[in-house]
Amino acid sequence: DRDRLSAVALKAYRRLITAWDLSGQQAAALLGVSLSTWDRLKPEGQDKSLSQDQMTRISALVGIYKGLHLLFADGMADRWPRLPNKGPLFGRQSPIDSMIEGGIPQMLEVRRYVDAVRGGL
Repeated sequence: DRDRLSAVALKAYRRLITAWDLSGQQAAALLGVSLSTWDRLKPEGQDKSLSQDQMTRISALVGIYKGLHLLFADGMADRWPRLPNKGPLFGRQSPIDSMIEGGIPQMLEVRRYVDAVRGGL
């Protein structure tokens, strides 16, 4: 049921945005919506049915969040997404900025990257 899953996904996304200390503009861009749409979705209890695209974005981001918390034992898990990264995947951008620019394909690449680093590859 998309409505039920959307409510759970939005709750997780709101917590992720807070943990990563992202701006409203960043939160909106990662979700693939306008700032005004994000402002309507942001408050608890304002759960709307999300599109498949938005569900995919949240799923990838939650996977990154979880992987980082398994990889790092301290606050680095929540700082890492905002730090500039010299790795070829990021082009000297922060993971957040690279995912905003690259959309879902980049989000999935970042998730694979975090999972690979966590797995020792």
